[in-house]
Amino acid sequence: MSLDMMLEWWVNNDRLIDLLITALGQTLAMVAIAGLIGFIFGIPLGVLLHLTKETGLLANKATNKVLGTFINIGRSIPFIILLVAIIPFTRIIVGSSIGTAAAIVPLTIAAIPFIARLVEGALLEVPAGLVEAAQAMGAKPKQIILKVLLPEALPGIINSATITLVTLVGYSAMAGTVGGGGLGDVGIRYGYQRFDAVVMMITIVILVVLVQAIQSLGDYLVKRVDHR
Repeated sequence: MSLDMMLEWWVNNDRLIDLLITALGQTLAMVAIAGLIGFIFGIPLGVLLHLTKETGLLANKATNKVLGTFINIGRSIPFIILLVAIIPFTRIIVGSSIGTAAAIVPLTIAAIPFIARLVEGALLEVPAGLVEAAQAMGAKPKQIILKVLLPEALPGIINSATITLVTLVGYSAMAGTVGGGGLGDVGIRYGYQRFDAVVMMITIVILVVLVQAIQSLGDYLVKRVDHR
């Protein structure tokens, strides 16, 4: 597929161009909303998972095991299966099983345990000596969490957020297979089902550019906050 063919197609297909722009907006909305809600629930869950481990500030073996089990179950379900399995739940939440709003529900559910594990990993990278020093100075658990753990783990948390958003872009494309809207839906309906290689290629290029933009922004932010 040559660049000239793609440019010629772009000039002669105004309706599909509008469709691609709309689909890009839907993809961005799905990723942004699912990511935001995922961070709101996933980051505290990851922090709690870290704090309740055997050597954590709030060590609680039972709580840690229950949280770990639920997170592992959430992470073990392939997204395409999750997408279909929770259709009844999605209908209850948004009143429909198709469309952008419906796709946000499984995207969010998939994101929360994913973020929790990544945040736990970021917190594990904080040197234990910093926590011990804060405890020696009489800092309370809340102070240690807010002034030691989270600030020191911030580069790792931002990197986790970047990985999550990139993953959600891929998941949002999968949602197109069941009428979830977005670029995946355009690629399936107009590219694959209608055997239009140009549409498929343009969809892929847009997704690649989107992922690269997210990754570049994430890398930039990590460099800005990482003073190690």
